[in-house]
Amino acid sequence: MLKFYKTIDGVTHELAALEKDCWISAVAPTEEEKNYLMQEVGVLPEFVKASLDEEESSHIDFDDEANQTLIIVDYPSAEESEEAITETTLQYTTLPLGIIIMKGYIVTICLYENLTIEDMEKGRIKGINTAMKTRFLLFILLRISQRFLIYLRQIDRLSSRTEQKLHQSMRNEELIQMLGLEKSLVYFSTSLKTDEITLNKIMRGKLIKLYEDDQDLLEDVLIEVHQAIEMCNIYSNILSGTMDAFASVISNNLNIVMKVLTVITIVMAIPNIIFSFYGMNVDGLPGAHWLFPSALAIIACLIATYIFKKKDMFH
Repeated sequence: MLKFYKTIDGVTHELAALEKDCWISAVAPTEEEKNYLMQEVGVLPEFVKASLDEEESSHIDFDDEANQTLIIVDYPSAEESEEAITETTLQYTTLPLGIIIMKGYIVTICLYENLTIEDMEKGRIKGINTAMKTRFLLFILLRISQRFLIYLRQIDRLSSRTEQKLHQSMRNEELIQMLGLEKSLVYFSTSLKTDEITLNKIMRGKLIKLYEDDQDLLEDVLIEVHQAIEMCNIYSNILSGTMDAFASVISNNLNIVMKVLTVITIVMAIPNIIFSFYGMNVDGLPGAHWLFPSALAIIACLIATYIFKKKDMFH
């Protein structure tokens, strides 16, 4: 879907057609829309292709001939599971967003709808101006870094609730959820580090011209990214330690169950041993009457149970 926006008198309006100094938002573009971007707008084909590649990592690229700059950044995404629509089934990942700065326009291209672009389209971010391309770019980056922080706090709360459920019962669902959160933090950590490298390249001012006001905004973005990286590392360490602890608890519980079952098996085997002796048709065994072996088996079981109980083998 292609949409055109332009800031007029401090307010961003949607346009019916392409105009100078406008923002072109392309979300999951069709082949026809891709051709429009390349032929009518003049976006380089390799820039369009890179922006729509799910495996593309964050980087910055510049083409001298076309005078176009491509900035690929990873943004966080929360996907709902198909089983149920609850917070406990959220899966977090990262996806690339392509931002192209060119003469007369700024273009954003992404494979899926995302909250950052949606917020900018609906005017929820104050101070943006489509004519000020560098500042517009920095507002996108700031919003993405803030979204990372929001999702990291969600992951922390979700992991805390899942941990409380694990204290009550060791179920596979909670363990799988914890594993999914740990994987999400790995995605976040990798994407944040590549985004940080891209921001440092932008800060040098060689590929994108930075104005005085832009420096302060870029520093705010870097602070948010650094905070997100630190939070991601802390939560990842906590979650990894929690998973290791619960793995040890599960292993210990299994050992306890196996120990109790072994003790019960030994106690139950004592009557079989005694009755086997008396079932071999051997003459001369004391107490050939059935009462004696029965009493002997009961006494032996009680003695074995007392010994195991004293050694605390039933816990």
